[in-house]
Amino acid sequence: MFSKETYVSRRAELRKLVKSGIVILFGNNDSPVNYPSNSYYPFRQDSSFLYYFGLNRDGLVGVIDIDEGTETLVGNDIDIEDIVWFGSVNSVKDMAESVGVANTAPMKSLQIICNNALKQKRPIHFLPPYRYDTKLQIFDLLGIHPNQQKEAASLELIKAVVKMRSTKEPQEIAEIEDACSIGYKMHTTAMRLTKPGLTEKFIGGQVDGTAHSYGAMVSFATIFTQHGEIMHGTPSWDVLESGRLALCDSGAENRNNYCSDNTRTYPVNGKFTQRQREIYSIVEACHDYVLDVAKPGVKWYDVHMAVCRLMTDKLKEIGLMKGDTEEAVRAGAHAMFLPHGLGHMMGMDVHDMEGLGQNYVGFDDEIQPSTQFGTNCLRMGRRLEKGFVVTDEPGIYFIPALIDDWKSQGLHKDFINYEMLETYKDFGGIRIEDDLLITDDGCRFLGTERIPYHPDDVEEFMRNN
Repeated sequence: MFSKETYVSRRAELRKLVKSGIVILFGNNDSPVNYPSNSYYPFRQDSSFLYYFGLNRDGLVGVIDIDEGTETLVGNDIDIEDIVWFGSVNSVKDMAESVGVANTAPMKSLQIICNNALKQKRPIHFLPPYRYDTKLQIFDLLGIHPNQQKEAASLELIKAVVKMRSTKEPQEIAEIEDACSIGYKMHTTAMRLTKPGLTEKFIGGQVDGTAHSYGAMVSFATIFTQHGEIMHGTPSWDVLESGRLALCDSGAENRNNYCSDNTRTYPVNGKFTQRQREIYSIVEACHDYVLDVAKPGVKWYDVHMAVCRLMTDKLKEIGLMKGDTEEAVRAGAHAMFLPHGLGHMMGMDVHDMEGLGQNYVGFDDEIQPSTQFGTNCLRMGRRLEKGFVVTDEPGIYFIPALIDDWKSQGLHKDFINYEMLETYKDFGGIRIEDDLLITDDGCRFLGTERIPYHPDDVEEFMRNN
C-alpha cells in the first residue's frame, strides 16, 4: 500500500473525471482451483480496486457517490471460524480508515445502494467485469445480463481510469523497478541453469519459484521453450538439446502488485551458431533502436513501423527478404517474421488495463487498431506521454505452418525469399524484451540491473555462471 493520501487523491481525481452518479469498483473474491475451499494462491485483488482503494482482502467493493461526495467500503467482517483457520485481520472499518474512506457497510447494503440509485435514475458506473462471480453479482444488483455487461460498462469510468492509470506516479515507477529487480533474478536463474539434459518444465519451475520467493507471484504464466516460434510456448517435458535456442519470457509481480515483463533467448549449450547469431543480431538492433525513436508525442504505432522497416532492411541483407522496404512493410510482408506488436502498456497488470478494452487503453480517437495480419496484434498505437511504461519486444520467428500457408498462396512472393526460408523451418524464434519508461524527452529501460542480452554478454554469462 501507498500512503492514505495517495488513495484519497486518486478518488478525488476520479470524481472530477466522471462528474456525476455512483461509481462501483468491485474487488475480487477468492477463485477456486478444483473445489470451493482450495483457492488459487496468492489471492489477487482487482487492479483498479487496488489503484483507488489499496486494500488486498477478498470480498470488498468500493462505492463512490460523486453527487453526494461520499465514499463507502462495502464488505463483511470475518467470523470466528475464519480467524481459527486464517488468523485475525483488520475490520472493514479499520481498513476503510487506513485509505481515508469514512463509511462502511455490510455486503447486503450494496443492493439497497443500487436500488436507490436505480429508482432515482442516477448513473451507476462500473468497469467491464472479467470474473463470473462479479458478473453474477452485477446481474443481481442491476439486472444486466452477463452477456450485456461489457457493453453496459461505463465509458466515462473506463476513460477516466485509463487516463489516470496510464501515467505512472514516481512511487509506481519505483514499484515497477522493484519488480524488474525480481525479474532480473528470475531470468539470470534460468540462464545459469539452462543446459542440455534438463527439461523445459524444470527451468520454468525454477523461474516461477524465484518470483514467489522474492515477490507475490509471476506477472503471467512463464514461457520457457525451445520452440520460440510459438508465441506463448509454456514449459513442456521436452529435454533441452544442444544446438537449440531456449526462449524465456517471464515477469514478476511484486508484493505491491506491480509487474515486470522480460524476454531473453539464448543457446542451450551457451554458444550461438553463426546462423543463430546472425538472426539474433537483427532482433538486438531492433530492440535497441526503440531507445532512439520512442519519446513523448511520438505514436507507438510509428515506433512499431520504424522497427518493422529496420528489420526488413536487415532481413534483406541476409537474403530472407527482398524488394522495396516501404512497399514490403506497407503490404505486411514483414509479419511473416514479426506477427505481433512491438509492445504493450504495463503497470499493475502486465498487459495494463487490457480488460478495460484495447481501443481505450492502447488506442484513441486519433488512431485505431489495424486489421492487417500481424499489425492487428499491436496492442498499442497511441501517442506516448511522459510516465507511460511500455514493453519493447521485437522478435523474429520461423513458423513452419505460416511459411507453408503463405507459400501455397503465393503471398508476398515479391518480398519473401521462400526458397531460403525453407531452410529455416527448424530454427525456432528469437525475442528480446525489456520494460521502457517514457521520460521528459526520450525513454529508458527500467531495472537497475540489465539481464544480459548482447550476444557476447549472453555467452560470457552462461560460460561463467
